[in-house]
Amino acid sequence: MKAKDMREMTIDELTALVKDQKEKLYKLRFQLELSQLQDTSQILQTKRDIAKIKTLIRERELGLEPVNSDEKGNKK
Repeated sequence: MKAKDMREMTIDELTALVKDQKEKLYKLRFQLELSQLQDTSQILQTKRDIAKIKTLIRERELGLEPVNSDEKGNKK
């Protein structure tokens, strides 16, 4: 999921998304142990998604505004 899409979500939705991602991570780790996981990079991507979501939640708790950028990645 893109950070842009996550920024439009409420804190409750983000919290639910963290819970879903943690469940997904648990299942992926279980599949890894059973040698059923084909793409191990899914574990790392899921961890990164959880970190992104938690960062957005923390930004909102602190009342920080996200940095605006244009399509080229330059700050406005």
